Amino acid sequence: MTDESLLQSIHVELPADTTPGIGCVGSGFIMADCHLVAYRQHGLNPVAITSRTRRNAEAVAERHSIAAVCDSVEQLCDRSDVQILDVAVPPDLQADTIRTALSRNHHLRGILAQKPLGRDFAEALQIVQLCEQAGVTLAVNQNMRYDQSVRACHHLLHTGKLGDPVLATIDMRAIPHWMPWQQRQGWVTLRIMSIHHLDTFRYWLGDPDRIFASVRPDPRTAQQFEHSDGIALYILEYDSGARASSWDDVWAGPAREGAASDIGIRWRVEGTTGMARGTIGWPDYPDRTPSTLDYTTTDSDEWHQPQWDSVWFPDAFIGPMADLLRAVETGTEPSCSGRENLATMALVDAAYLSAREHRAVAPAEISGQ
Repeated sequence: MTDESLLQSIHVELPADTTPGIGCVGSGFIMADCHLVAYRQHGLNPVAITSRTRRNAEAVAERHSIAAVCDSVEQLCDRSDVQILDVAVPPDLQADTIRTALSRNHHLRGILAQKPLGRDFAEALQIVQLCEQAGVTLAVNQNMRYDQSVRACHHLLHTGKLGDPVLATIDMRAIPHWMPWQQRQGWVTLRIMSIHHLDTFRYWLGDPDRIFASVRPDPRTAQQFEHSDGIALYILEYDSGARASSWDDVWAGPAREGAASDIGIRWRVEGTTGMARGTIGWPDYPDRTPSTLDYTTTDSDEWHQPQWDSVWFPDAFIGPMADLLRAVETGTEPSCSGRENLATMALVDAAYLSAREHRAVAPAEISGQ
């Protein structure tokens, strides 16, 4: 395997037809600064937008040259030129938004929903079943799968370059910008940040057999609202022998209270014939800091260091929508389909149950499978 093939693996295949009209629900940061930036970079076709606040929707429409601003989800979904729905609303509003769209738009062919898909596994399952019954393709915006270093590591693993997986770790020391809607959810890290890492471990290693999680409140966020899952530590066990673990530290020391900061995300994957390590550039946003990957194998005692200029935020956000559009035009399932994502949602719920009951939990306890 050459570094050229690895570098090619970080790019997603675009749909042959980029004309399907995309209706955008939501005008917050993810939509305005990530989705629509990436879509315009690649010639996709957002045709209408709606938001809780029309003024915000109008500003985003002007910024990204979207022709129509709608007053409601209903009005947007009544448009015959909306064939794809891009849903960027809080998780507790997703099910109603998607249910409304399915009941009103008979031109709808695909939906891209934010992660987490609903409030929990049970609601995610309801959303998946609604879309399947309507014959509408559902994809989930698990966008860390499209971070360049994550995709490159996946390529190394699935081409056998690293051999059999032994240990994968992610060490996150970062202070996210929490959204106001999280206060009414009563949860913080596991469903918002850890879900990225849990899904990445599934992308790299497959579905784990059990998880053991330990959580505690984040002292900083606890001053804003009550929650249990601020700092989250967890171990994934695979009956194959592989292990994965993440430390999701959103406190990251008193960096906002006057101390010096040490912010960053590092990951490492060890196999029987190779090892890869990397960093995630996201914490530096809005600075453009590409994620990194180095790898070595038993074929050589050198470190290979492929490089790229693209970044997770916003460049990688073309991935989930391109994946959905290609699935729609080919009649196949997206790689991050709603049905596939149920395993990630079950793993997140299993982490909550594990932390609450202080025991290892199999995701099958949640999904019943």
